[in-house]
Amino acid sequence: MTQTIHQTALSAGDVAPDFTLRDQNGTPVSLAEFRGEKNVVVVFYPFAFSGICTGELCEIRDDLGAFVGDDVQVLAISCDHMFSQRAWADKEGYFFPLLSDFWPHGQVARDFGVFSERAGAATRGTFLIDREGVVRWSLVNEIGQARDFSGYHEALAALR
Repeated sequence: MTQTIHQTALSAGDVAPDFTLRDQNGTPVSLAEFRGEKNVVVVFYPFAFSGICTGELCEIRDDLGAFVGDDVQVLAISCDHMFSQRAWADKEGYFFPLLSDFWPHGQVARDFGVFSERAGAATRGTFLIDREGVVRWSLVNEIGQARDFSGYHEALAALR
């Protein structure tokens, strides 16, 4: 089943809205803390423990050097509660931030234009944000459609 996105997602050239969310360990993480320091790839996913989401985050885990390094940081975001994300991270060995957009429910996903009201969850939005806070590449897939990170890798290489 596909979900309809009723809003416009951010695209290349847009300034990414700042946010502060708690990670799976309860630590606050802000997009602004990376400004001037690192590029950031923001990966919205619908649901912890679901098949496609697990596959996508395992791809990040298994190629972590392409997503976390001296010049790039991955921030994975869903509307799941912090405790669900902690259990999932522990089970799958995710050692990168899984941020909870639980309350106000889906506000950051809404700000990025990737919240599905019908599903009550984020769609599969991926945004590469440069050190100045500008979106340089984006890809938005419906909830049931797995994303392809190859475009991200090409866009990141162009920023380096």
